[in-house]
Amino acid sequence: MGLSEADCEKVCRYASERIGLGYDFKNVVDLMRYLFPWPVTQLWRRRTIALGSGDASRIICSSLIAQAFDAVRYPILPKITRVESQTARREIAEIRHSSLYAPRDFDISPYFMVVKPTLARGFNYKDMHWADLPQVHTAKVTLAPEIEGAIGELAYARISRMRH
Repeated sequence: MGLSEADCEKVCRYASERIGLGYDFKNVVDLMRYLFPWPVTQLWRRRTIALGSGDASRIICSSLIAQAFDAVRYPILPKITRVESQTARREIAEIRHSSLYAPRDFDISPYFMVVKPTLARGFNYKDMHWADLPQVHTAKVTLAPEIEGAIGELAYARISRMRH
């Protein structure tokens, strides 16, 4: 991800300080209205979406993650506006409101590496232990080398911090 150690700590601290907040069910309804718009005019649709309850003690998971990364200005799926002049061309990023993020946004973001088991890396669905099927198989999980490396670096950094 390229996130600095200080920013990583800030993101984690931001999220951990909010553990225990209530779930914002109104935000879920608003998000559904945003993702699956009603057949009404754009003006009325905008008025029907209140972007959550407005209660700072309530949040949904996607919003919490979005806010934590926004705290360090790390992009998820920013709105990109191209600005052109006679001498230069550039792109300006704008962060969306945190209540409009859904879990898939982190999955499709070009700025996040999503860790998933794949057949190419040794995942075997037959080795899964299902609660309703007693099995004796032993599963061996193989991670991509870049994932193992990233995990090792994080573990090493945490151990180093503990020693100091």
